[in-house]
Amino acid sequence: MRLIQPYTEDWEKAFLEISKVLESATKGLDVTVHHIGSTSVPGLGAKPIIDIDIELPNAAAFEKVSSALKSLEYNHVGDYGIPKREVFKRDGRAPGHPVLDRISHHLYVCPPDSPELHRHLSFRNYLREHAWARDEYEGLKQEIANTAKQDKAAYSELKEVRARTFVEQILSLIKKG
Repeated sequence: MRLIQPYTEDWEKAFLEISKVLESATKGLDVTVHHIGSTSVPGLGAKPIIDIDIELPNAAAFEKVSSALKSLEYNHVGDYGIPKREVFKRDGRAPGHPVLDRISHHLYVCPPDSPELHRHLSFRNYLREHAWARDEYEGLKQEIANTAKQDKAAYSELKEVRARTFVEQILSLIKKG
């Protein structure tokens, strides 16, 4: 199977399903649930994994949001070396959740001043607004997947290096305005 799948509107539907569950669990905590990553860009091929950032109203809300996510069997597993971006994963030992265990996704929690949150949103928005950048990024990802012989681990390793340059170029264009 090819790592990079053609864009499908099902990704937006999947995000909406997950976000409803997350919003219900965090009701009253004034969070914003963002669909980020390649699956959030119409027309962009991607690995079929929904990336989600939960934006906190302030840093002090982290413990309450963490507790709400714990009620959904998510565990906080640290920041994976990226400050102000906390990673949450389901441990898979709980009885299967009809949404969270059916849809492959990554979940991050960020305070409103998180540089990574702003990078995610800026890059996503640029790709949504500029077809040339979206197409170039997809071509790069396809090339990386082919070089990696469609191996997930090799793809992730290569993408970390090769796609980073492209992302930084786009973010630099955004800063220049």
